[in-house]
Amino acid sequence: MKQVVVLDSTPLGLIVQRRDRADAERCRQWAKRLVAAGTKLIVPEIVNYELRRELLRLNKISALADLATFNRATPDRYLPLTTRAMELAAELWAKIRRHGRPTADPHALDIDVILAAQVLDAGIDPSQFVVATSNVSHVSLLVPAEAWEKI
Repeated sequence: MKQVVVLDSTPLGLIVQRRDRADAERCRQWAKRLVAAGTKLIVPEIVNYELRRELLRLNKISALADLATFNRATPDRYLPLTTRAMELAAELWAKIRRHGRPTADPHALDIDVILAAQVLDAGIDPSQFVVATSNVSHVSLLVPAEAWEKI
């Protein structure tokens, strides 16, 4: 098992969903098992942004509070966005487009590329982390990624 699991928006969103959803409860139990096993969970700031904007749009006040609590649960869980990470994201975006493998519309804010750049910029060895996602085909073009349920 990887030492670090980076959360994309789907698993993070499930973790903070209301308690009566079976899929959300499965995801919360999954996250608890990882932490109990000594795995470090990381929330990149760009993922927090992506989820937070949707929770705000839907006026999900308790989920927003749960998100903030989850992000602060351990001192190094939240990974802030840096200028260097954004510069690296631009480089990655250009590189995958030159190779004909875009991960988003050319005019979209490509969150997958920014997520990958954040983790790479943080200096985490790619052999030590995996991104837990529901979008393996895009994220895995950039960094190690697996469906969260398979981790």
